[in-house]
Amino acid sequence: MKRTSRWPIQITQKVWRGLNRSKRGKVILALLLICLTVRLMPYFAPVRTTDIMQSQLAMQFSDRNGLPLGTILTRDQEHTAVVPLDRVSPQFIQAILAAEDGSFYHHGALDLKAVVRAVKEAIHAKKVVSGASTITMQLSRMLDPVPRNLSGKLREIWLSWRLTAGMNKNEILSAYINRLPMGGNIYGVEAAARTYFSIPASDLNLAQASLLAAIPNNPTYFDPLEHWERLKQRQKYVLKQMVQDGYVTSSLAERASTEKVVFQSRQRGIIAAPHFLFWLASQQSTPTPEGEGLIRTTINRPLQQFVEAQVQQVLSSLAANNVHDAAALVIDNHTGEVLAYVGSPDYFNEAKLGRNDGVQALRQPGSTLKPFVYELALEKGAIRPNTILADVPAYYAIPGAKLYSPTDYTQTFLGPVRVRVALANSLNVPAVRVLEKVGVPTFLEHLRQLGFEHLNQTPEYYGLGLTLGSGEVSLWELARAYVTMARQGEATSLVSTFSNSAIQNPKPQIQNPTTWQLIADMLSDRHARATAFGVDSVLNLPFPSAVKTGTSSNFRDTWTVGFTTDYTVATWVGNFNGEPMRQVSGVTGAAPLWNRIMLHLHEHQEPSSFTPPEGLVQLPICAISGLKPTPDCASVVQEYFYSEDKIAYENQQPGNLPPEYDEWLAKQQQSTFNTSNIRILSPHNGDLFLLYPGEQTTQKLEFKLVGKASELVEWRLNGEKLATDSANSLFWYLRPGKWTLEARSGEISDKVSFQVQLASRKSTRRGFSVVNSQVGN
Repeated sequence: MKRTSRWPIQITQKVWRGLNRSKRGKVILALLLICLTVRLMPYFAPVRTTDIMQSQLAMQFSDRNGLPLGTILTRDQEHTAVVPLDRVSPQFIQAILAAEDGSFYHHGALDLKAVVRAVKEAIHAKKVVSGASTITMQLSRMLDPVPRNLSGKLREIWLSWRLTAGMNKNEILSAYINRLPMGGNIYGVEAAARTYFSIPASDLNLAQASLLAAIPNNPTYFDPLEHWERLKQRQKYVLKQMVQDGYVTSSLAERASTEKVVFQSRQRGIIAAPHFLFWLASQQSTPTPEGEGLIRTTINRPLQQFVEAQVQQVLSSLAANNVHDAAALVIDNHTGEVLAYVGSPDYFNEAKLGRNDGVQALRQPGSTLKPFVYELALEKGAIRPNTILADVPAYYAIPGAKLYSPTDYTQTFLGPVRVRVALANSLNVPAVRVLEKVGVPTFLEHLRQLGFEHLNQTPEYYGLGLTLGSGEVSLWELARAYVTMARQGEATSLVSTFSNSAIQNPKPQIQNPTTWQLIADMLSDRHARATAFGVDSVLNLPFPSAVKTGTSSNFRDTWTVGFTTDYTVATWVGNFNGEPMRQVSGVTGAAPLWNRIMLHLHEHQEPSSFTPPEGLVQLPICAISGLKPTPDCASVVQEYFYSEDKIAYENQQPGNLPPEYDEWLAKQQQSTFNTSNIRILSPHNGDLFLLYPGEQTTQKLEFKLVGKASELVEWRLNGEKLATDSANSLFWYLRPGKWTLEARSGEISDKVSFQVQLASRKSTRRGFSVVNSQVGN
């Protein structure tokens, strides 16, 4: 292998040694010439259109109706636009040819007649009187600026020859007019026409065209905003040359020179939706195609400016609560078009982090993901519309961490609640119980199908807290998912421009509209959410609307996302620097902004009602228990049922709550919640208590009862009557033994058994110890 790998080197060495000194010199010279030719070849090759194509272009944007939104400049802060030659006003082409190179189509890279004329005039006047620079030579200087000396001029001429060799006259002229310096940071006739006159270059009239053609000769000296009289004199020269070259008559030239033309300021910048424009520019993989000139977006500028103003006003009202930032997004449900996009209260305020885009930023969404876990559970059959969920203390073991016990920010529990009430009031424990039923992996995959692409960690990473907002999502993703809900499960991409129908890839169609209709019905039920939000909160609108709020941990983010049949509005209020707000939740932070936008959207036409859930029946239930109404039910409401559940509804009988409610029941007042029976809550059946020596007269055990007692309660211990009282609690001094405790009221009763044993050592603390307590799950 070694011998084989060295044979080319060995042969080369033998050939080299076989050459005499003269031949070796010739070989070296030939190699040097080859290297020099290869190195200089780019300087001899013709320059073609593709070699000088402009890639750094400014982007101009308009709203859906053609109203300007603003311009995003190039990286060099230049306003540059490209337009084909056939989309430029013929009068401008004639004007620029007359002003800069009247014989452009009749000479090569150099105009030898102009060179001879310029030399003669310079000799006669002993100074430079006129130049001989052609349009091709000017384009050469634009492409490769060189010093104004002899070597620079030779280099310019050489590049002009290369341009002539590789491009025809129209290609050279097109490249030239798209690079013309037009004052300030404006380059190209298209950018100038749109900036100064708000029209495309194709619409320039003679007066406008001759004025623009006068600027490139000296853009600073003839600046239209600084030196108007100078520019007018130059315009007269341009028009005179156009008459001499036969482009226009003297009368047309005279009329154009006297026509009143108003130049708009160059400093127009961005008029509206700055975050949207910069985000959209970042999504463009290629520059604006030639001839397009303007990107027409889906934004509605009057609506955009209204939302921007409302963001400012809402933040002003919340300033005392340490609230400084907000974002909002408005979507047309029928088309997926983005109508308004506000990323911060002031993009241009760098001191307040104004360039942060709250629409695309990733933050914890709080409870705004809960509707999707309920929808999935209904779809999978894990719950039914009439399911009763337990809003009671619950504990979950998490490996390597403390017991997880979800609570609401009110730190209270409602006990048995209907699915509708649990979702509408954004109760945490029921949502976690529902997620436990469907499984975190299944829910996470469901969210990804809905477009939450930033939820890219493992199911173990998020855990059961996923339904409470343990992941991070953007307002854009939330709005898109709620549009799917508004469309009854039909997924769609959000559309931002009319030239690019959808920046985001379409998501798979999600079927089963009934579950989505049911979720929308729950989120639009103002009476169902009255416990947490009241009947007349800012979430309630004078027309059908579904809405969900969210608040992240430590009150750092507040969200409100909701929809009508026509629009989806998503709002976020918080602080970009991560500081917590003071006494601000979803309903007091983001909801007022959502409310204002929704009212404005439907100011002239109310939306239609939501489609009722298909194939479901409504039956009366007791609002408190969620069961078939009894004579003593204080409030009867209508609830949706699957038709197959109607028989079970007719045959249901009131009964005791399962053991998982015991801890919650123990903390309730008798008037707050009554079961259909009585139950001993303390002690639990099977409890074992230790009695320490010397403390027989101090250790007490509470016998506690909950339920609806129609008569006085009689307590018995091992058959011995203890007391007869209407109270649901009494205390008993511990005594060793096996005990059976019975509580009876009329014909109803409950019974538990427990033990008390003597301890072998004295307790170091007061009270008693529970050795084994069998608490229901």
